[in-house]
Amino acid sequence: MAFNLVGLAATLATFLGIWAGHVSVRKVESVARSIKWPSSIYAVLGISCEVGAGLSPQPAWSAALGILGITFLFDAFEMVRQQRRIVKGHAPAQPGNPRHARILAESSSATTHDLLKREPVGRPVGADEAIRLITEHYA
Repeated sequence: MAFNLVGLAATLATFLGIWAGHVSVRKVESVARSIKWPSSIYAVLGISCEVGAGLSPQPAWSAALGILGITFLFDAFEMVRQQRRIVKGHAPAQPGNPRHARILAESSSATTHDLLKREPVGRPVGADEAIRLITEHYA
């Protein structure tokens, strides 16, 4: 009986691709002066992996490359979405980055505060209480 590695390859590719993609998109977007190059690089990597998946004779490699390819393509899209989150104030802007400094100057909702770095209160809160909790945290 042969050992089937497709499931293991798919599992590892999914976990590592999503983890690395999430971390790298946040990091690269926070330091990049423009998101055009990083998005293009993610897209080229994604297309390359998809081509490799289609050409690979090994099912395990094909599965892993296919998963990594679609993850890279999604990361290219996420780079744009992360910038939108910064404009809306849902993610912190980095004032040392000229692109983020411009966003901070142009958008009244952009902030340098990471609103996720706080202690949960354990119950739903209304808008007024949420503002009070955030204000107390950053005071």
